Amino acid sequence: MDKDVVLNKLESLRRCITRVQDKTPASPDLLSKDYDLQDIIVLNLERAVQACVDIGLHITSDLEVPVPDTMAETFINLNRAGILDVLTAERMTKAVGFRNTAVHAYQEMDWGIVYRIITEHLDDFRDFSRQIMKAVK
Repeated sequence: MDKDVVLNKLESLRRCITRVQDKTPASPDLLSKDYDLQDIIVLNLERAVQACVDIGLHITSDLEVPVPDTMAETFINLNRAGILDVLTAERMTKAVGFRNTAVHAYQEMDWGIVYRIITEHLDDFRDFSRQIMKAVK
């Protein structure tokens, strides 16, 4: 595992989460009406999830775990390897579900759900980062 690759991805993740936090409006109603905020927030959430998947794949490529069939399985493998706790693995798996909805437009975005993600679940990414940092030291 190349520690610098992981650290660079973690920095990218930090920037994405900071950008989302800085652009979070005061209410879900404001988010539902502001297309620019929607774009900034969703793009940065997508990038954050992708950075987490990339980190997970990079780390697990050096471990004796099966290659994941899905992005979400990356986090299950990190849990099996003792790198992520169960709760963080579950939350990151849900983040992949959001990413897939956003990227592939499987359904119309529910801005109330997006607002809840950005106001209640950004710590999921921070928890992921902390646990990854412990693993790469």
